[in-house]
Amino acid sequence: MVSVHTSHTLPAGSGQADFRAWLDALAAEFRPPEQEAILRACALAQAAYAGEPAVLEHALGTAAILAHQRMDYGSLAAAILQGLPDRDPDWAVKLTESFGAGIAGLVDGVARMDQIREYAAPEGGDKREQGAHIESLRKMLLAMVEDIRVVLIKLAERTQAMRELAHADDELRRPVAREVRDIFAPLANRLGVWQVKWELEDLSFRYLEPDLYKKIAKLLDEKRLGREQYIADVREHLRRELGKNGVVGEVSGRPKHIYSIYKKMKRKGVDFSEVYDVRAVRVLVNDLKDCYTALGVVHGLWQPIPGEFDDYISHPKGNDYRSLHTAVIGPEGKALEVQIRTHDMHNHAELGVAAHWRYKEGGRQDAGFEEKIAWLRQIMEWKEDVHDAGELMEQFKIGLFQDTVYILTPQGKVVALPKGATPIDFAYHVHTDLGDRCRGAKVDGNIVPLTYPLQNGQRVEIITVKQGGPSRDWLNPGLGYVRTSRAKAKIRHWFKHQHYEGNVAQGREALEKETHRLGLPLPNLETLAQKNRFAKPEDLLAAIGRGDITARQVVAAAQEEVALKEKAEEEWHLPTPRAGLGPSSSGVLIYGEGGLLTSIAKCCKPVPPDPIVGFVTRGRGVAIHRKDCPNILHFDESRRDRLLDASWGAKSGGHYDVDIEVEANDRQGLLRDISDVFTREKINVTAVSTLSRGLQAGMRFTVQIADLGQLSRLLALIQEVPGVAWVRRLGQ
Repeated sequence: MVSVHTSHTLPAGSGQADFRAWLDALAAEFRPPEQEAILRACALAQAAYAGEPAVLEHALGTAAILAHQRMDYGSLAAAILQGLPDRDPDWAVKLTESFGAGIAGLVDGVARMDQIREYAAPEGGDKREQGAHIESLRKMLLAMVEDIRVVLIKLAERTQAMRELAHADDELRRPVAREVRDIFAPLANRLGVWQVKWELEDLSFRYLEPDLYKKIAKLLDEKRLGREQYIADVREHLRRELGKNGVVGEVSGRPKHIYSIYKKMKRKGVDFSEVYDVRAVRVLVNDLKDCYTALGVVHGLWQPIPGEFDDYISHPKGNDYRSLHTAVIGPEGKALEVQIRTHDMHNHAELGVAAHWRYKEGGRQDAGFEEKIAWLRQIMEWKEDVHDAGELMEQFKIGLFQDTVYILTPQGKVVALPKGATPIDFAYHVHTDLGDRCRGAKVDGNIVPLTYPLQNGQRVEIITVKQGGPSRDWLNPGLGYVRTSRAKAKIRHWFKHQHYEGNVAQGREALEKETHRLGLPLPNLETLAQKNRFAKPEDLLAAIGRGDITARQVVAAAQEEVALKEKAEEEWHLPTPRAGLGPSSSGVLIYGEGGLLTSIAKCCKPVPPDPIVGFVTRGRGVAIHRKDCPNILHFDESRRDRLLDASWGAKSGGHYDVDIEVEANDRQGLLRDISDVFTREKINVTAVSTLSRGLQAGMRFTVQIADLGQLSRLLALIQEVPGVAWVRRLGQ
């Protein structure tokens, strides 16, 4: 089979005969009708790019890279015609008539991707510039998922562009190199198109860090002749030993790429001399068992270097790269890296997607590979839900640069989600209505919590109700219900489109429920609304009802405000600021006294940052009460002179006893499920009492917590236990 290299380009101004000569090198790859289509694309490009030889050379260079990757004729034709959208307003109609909608769609996709210049929004730009930038990103994302060949054509085009920038000035090539380094090289890596990845990385490194690039290149070149002879001797020796052991294999030297050397030096913090794979060989064998036989031969010949062996056959990389990697002390005591793989593994490693993706007429697509690139399809769904730059960039990074998990629907459709996604994320990805009505989930037939992190290959079924909407708790980051920005946006969207009055009522109910659970009075809504820039208290309550903010956040802010106010008032009344202030035995600050024996009152059991007051007991030191403790509020005047101003110390630390009460529908395993919450949250329980009344169960627990935030989370999690009607803090 003829390999087509990038030197097979067409001289500028050549005629149809030259096009035909160029196609002769592709004869083994394409059938006559396909060759004719490429020839017509060349002829049309020559006419369209008349007077622009650099454009024609760029297009043909891109096509030659694709040909070397053994891409289909449609990809080559689209690469040759990629410049038409900028030169002919009727290009789409002409291409559709002459080549069909498929090739016209590829050209359109490449044209839209060509508008991308930076993957991050420019800092300091006005809204118009940012809006244009986001639109360009959106077009790029859509182009990526409409046809995977668009991505491969664009990667080849960027490779050709980087080659052409070798003699350009720094001002021109640095932005392109930065774009390639940040977007296209990682994308080539994700798809496993190694030949393109290595060249894009090396060229971008050369343009962005020229001095460092030259230094490493010089170190490689200075020892090149000696290294080449060394590798030649190793190849011959290893080939003989493999033959003695019945292994038919090809042994070749492996070129080392400058950027990969730089990354390894930087990652391991080592000098150039300590990079083991500067001297490297690759062994290609016929089948899997020969890989491990060859590994045994290598380790029998030379001593392995500890910690430098990787089995990517048993544990492939995320992009399905498979190979054995080992480093040994080779001849002359020099470090040597050896890679061992089958020919099929090598084809995939070298060409990645391009080695599998064929769109030839009558060809069959690889369903397994469709699943491997399913993460690209995910981006298409985002376009309807993204409305601002920040959110789009967050999702773009998740989809392009982070690990994904592939989940199966009950019908067997593959859904790609970010690692750590939950059943709620899955439900919203499939359909908004499915997410809104989600109430439970089955994974591989087993019921799981809605916070369960999904794993690769699992089949997920969503349990729904006929009517209803999402829970506000799903937006609580501490509870871990949702991972993706898309799901969060859809949940917020649901709440924002409810009636204002309903949101106010629901917000008020949530706030009252939270304060009741924590045993606190309702905060001053007027003050809180002004502080948080709401026009009126109802707007604050509506925000809680919509899920924009949580009742827990509002209560915490109110408690902080009260604590700061009381601290200021207490300090104002001291003769000298903080005079006579001393820490107590429990970390509570007592105004006017120091080193006092204190204890937490058992009637109200205050917890930071509850407003507190000290009461001088007879013989037991100072008891610390909440200021709203009923016992304190009902003191007569004769006992009030025994009250002392107090506040929590900056580092009060420790844990505090709190009583909580649970009312639930009695069932088998209820106490066990609530106890599991205490165990997961690492909450110490010091006392338990239960009472069953028919079908109802009442429970009281004394638990040790650090502050109100921990208590709030605990109460929220207990409320989620099946059968629990309500839970609240006692002692108010």
